[in-house]
Amino acid sequence: MEDSKVIIIAGGGASGFFSALACKEAFPQHRVVILEKTRQLLSKVRISGGGRCNVTHACFDPTLLVQSYPRGRQELRGPFSRFQPLDTIRWFTQRGIELHAEEDGRMFPTTNLSETIINCFLKEAARLGIEIQLENGIEQIERNQDGFILQVSNHGEMRCDRLLMATGSTPRIFSLLEKLDHAIHPLVPSLFTFNLPDSPFLDLAGLSVPVAMATLPALGIEQKGPLLCTHWGFSGPAILKLSAWAARELDQCDYKTSLRINWLPELSEGECREEISQVKQRHSGKQIGGEGLFQLPRQLWKRLLTLAEIDEQRKWSTLTLKELSILISQLRSTQLNIQGKTTYKQEFVTCGGVSLKQVNFKTMESRQCPGLYFAGEILNIDGITGGYNFQNAWTTGWIAGNSIGAF
Repeated sequence: MEDSKVIIIAGGGASGFFSALACKEAFPQHRVVILEKTRQLLSKVRISGGGRCNVTHACFDPTLLVQSYPRGRQELRGPFSRFQPLDTIRWFTQRGIELHAEEDGRMFPTTNLSETIINCFLKEAARLGIEIQLENGIEQIERNQDGFILQVSNHGEMRCDRLLMATGSTPRIFSLLEKLDHAIHPLVPSLFTFNLPDSPFLDLAGLSVPVAMATLPALGIEQKGPLLCTHWGFSGPAILKLSAWAARELDQCDYKTSLRINWLPELSEGECREEISQVKQRHSGKQIGGEGLFQLPRQLWKRLLTLAEIDEQRKWSTLTLKELSILISQLRSTQLNIQGKTTYKQEFVTCGGVSLKQVNFKTMESRQCPGLYFAGEILNIDGITGGYNFQNAWTTGWIAGNSIGAF
């Protein structure tokens, strides 16, 4: 029988659990211990997707998949060639969990319950004999020739041969890693919504459009997708993706900058003008605000007319060429000002973490500290909304787990 080693996984979240399961399955002779500082395991899994758990995204080409990661795109190309969404689907299917894809590519368990995923993990951990210690976080890390000596909050001192850090964005842990010669990129929020206290759309909270282009002109960054009006500003995939790609720049300007919304990104200016001109000709005697054009919600159409200073009760026949140009400008370029952000603390995603240059992505082992491995959000990797952050957790966790037990 091969020598048994002690492997400690710090963090009982998605990446920590997946790392532990991969490790124990590949190296059953080792003692694998998960340390979780809180009372609850897999907390982000539980709340993801409104309690449904957005497990991954139906994108099966690694080259395309990496394009959904503002940070980590280059480094994840190789890992996704080894474990990608198809492998995630297969892993769960082999354990009796079926996933289904929605129209936008997000994938959920067919039960639409995050508990399905959590119970699967807990069942697998019990089957494999993985030890789990709750309310036991790492306070200090000491590296010696035999491995690591950990000062932990619940059991004083623990020793292990190898250590895997999957603690997410925890400033206290980052300070410990800095002592082990790791560079840490400062943490800033990613995936947040925009506060626009002066927005003329605040009273339209709940109204959405299937596709809009949101642009930060001063930063030269734009994203397209569904957009939702809220009572504090804007949300929806277009805004969340924009916040991720501009996370650093928005932090640097204290979340105060201009925002431009194109409500009709699929149409050129000429196509907009042509369609409005035809409506004007066909319905010259009808009120301009009678019904929304371009399949826009009627309330949004009427608000855009107001912003263009066009009375909704006027007849189409009275619309001048100048007013037509102003209306088109409003449809394609509504100008607003961001005055802050709103984050959902429970689903908080950050930009920042351990420098990717200091990690070997073939094994997820630290280049600075042999025997120390990483997985998940503790790294300076973050994806846009849609299951991409969990896929990063599964991929880096699987690689780390299959590497850390090879002595």
